[in-house]
Amino acid sequence: MRSFGSDNNSGVHPQVMDAILRANADHAVAYGDDPWTEKAIRDLCDVFGPDAYPYFVFNGTGANVCAIRACCQPWHAVIAARTAHIAVDECGAPTLLSGAVIKEVDTPDGKLTPELIRPLLHGFGFEHHSQPKMVYISQCTELGTIYTPDEIRTLADFVHGYGMYLHIDGARLANAAAALGKSVREITVDCGADILSFGGTKNGCMIAESVIAFRPELAENLKYLRKQSAQLYSKMRYVSAQFSAYIQDGLYLQNALHANKMAHILRVKLENLGFEFTQPTQANTLLLKMNPEQCEALLRKHFFYVWDENTHEVRFVTSWDTTEEDIQALVEDIH
Repeated sequence: MRSFGSDNNSGVHPQVMDAILRANADHAVAYGDDPWTEKAIRDLCDVFGPDAYPYFVFNGTGANVCAIRACCQPWHAVIAARTAHIAVDECGAPTLLSGAVIKEVDTPDGKLTPELIRPLLHGFGFEHHSQPKMVYISQCTELGTIYTPDEIRTLADFVHGYGMYLHIDGARLANAAAALGKSVREITVDCGADILSFGGTKNGCMIAESVIAFRPELAENLKYLRKQSAQLYSKMRYVSAQFSAYIQDGLYLQNALHANKMAHILRVKLENLGFEFTQPTQANTLLLKMNPEQCEALLRKHFFYVWDENTHEVRFVTSWDTTEEDIQALVEDIH
């Protein structure tokens, strides 16, 4: 099966799989006290800078939970777009495990701005209200849109002015960097981000997610929060080895560039068929309208998601291993 449902559905890149097999050669001390983890931490610090404190976890939800817990106490509030992953797709885990409430903001394109956040910044010091402490953004957003470095920097400066933290969910960070022609560092820590969920699973890895703190006070308790959040992997070397392979020679950017390219090829072909898109295609996600009858027929042959039944929106996502043949087969069936 070839899928356009999610980049989670894609396979593992051969270089990443080879790294896992090499890490399987012998015994190693568990829980991250191994040479693979030491190297992967160095590799990520080379990418994000000397102020990075990486911690490896199982999955994206776990990374987000650990990041929120590092920034927030149970009486705090997290501000996020209404379409954000932590608001829609994590089954309440961030609130359950951190105690912090999520305050959702309506956005036209999945992106937060100071103007959209400002109305929620009240009640500071008032014990009857949850205290705003963190702003959560996704890069890319759930709608496939991308923050520019200036937009992130403006947001970070605004948030810091209130003594709050900025968390970036970077499950698709490589796709954003590839689209912007920037390094992942230039669109995170260099823009003032305080903590990052940096993922590889959607972009050629098997199980490779991480939390990277850029402030010592946020990193201080992360190893304990990771354990308490059930995110400490005993055989850590298998996760760590993937990150080193993912980073080596810019594989993460190569994979993302390909996925983005496939998305733009698909968009052109669907525009030629007359489809109406509801968001710009800036990385590897496409949102467009499709009538229910056509959607139902197409789902018999191809896997993808209905994004919003009320507006007849569907979502296609391309991956590092999507081919032009995959796209042509989809377009022929649509036609």
